[in-house]
Amino acid sequence: MTEPQRQGQAHERIGWRRAALALEPPTAPRGDEPGLQWRRLFSEAFGTFLLVLAASGAEVVNAKSGGEVGRAAAVTAPGVTVMAVILFMGSVSGAHLNPAVTLGFTLRRDFPWRRVPGYVLMQLAGAALACLFLRLSLGDVGGLGATVPGRGISDTQALLIEIVLTVGLVSTILGTSSGAQNVGPLSALAIGGYIALAGLWSSPISGASMNPARSFGPDVITGDYRHLWLYIVGPIVGALIAVAFAWVLRGPAGDAAAARAARGRIEEHLRRD
Repeated sequence: MTEPQRQGQAHERIGWRRAALALEPPTAPRGDEPGLQWRRLFSEAFGTFLLVLAASGAEVVNAKSGGEVGRAAAVTAPGVTVMAVILFMGSVSGAHLNPAVTLGFTLRRDFPWRRVPGYVLMQLAGAALACLFLRLSLGDVGGLGATVPGRGISDTQALLIEIVLTVGLVSTILGTSSGAQNVGPLSALAIGGYIALAGLWSSPISGASMNPARSFGPDVITGDYRHLWLYIVGPIVGALIAVAFAWVLRGPAGDAAAARAARGRIEEHLRRD
């Protein structure tokens, strides 16, 4: 084997290792270093951990304290948490925190398909870790905040509510990130406010999840998957409808401002530093 061939094989092995570290295909174009991708992945895991900690934690603390956490506080906590996460690290990963949001951004061509598996994996891991922490610290109470249809509510009714709620959530996210209506940090207020509002009126029906990762966390720790399909199918269908509505409202994708919001702007910050 010639020296150039050996060097070529060495570069190929390095390419596979870099791709594995970045949780991206080895054939994907390399726009940045794997270290930056790991920052994005950590951001998604950490942000989703905080979101599920607040959402599930409110139910767990409510059960543990004998009902001292009211429903209004329980449904407002996730919205305020999302608002804070977007503000303090949205520029790193885009702060999707939700597989349905990642899907919506990707279908709008604001986010690359090659990064979807890594983002979704980290979102699910962050959610599971949050519920594991709640179980270890406070015990197996309150169903670990699992999202289930309310009393007297059928699976179909809960599914329809989850679809409609997710249409509104993903529409809010896609709309506030677009160049036509980009409102900068105020997008965090709009998104957090929507999550709280959706929970205030609909949590007794479906739990107002709108997020497969948020529902996956409690179910994987408790081992109860009876209703998980509702909270996977509902948000995915809702995201698809929201993407179609975005096309009707703003036309085809290709919005530079939306792409920066979806992918994060960590490279820009590092260049400035």
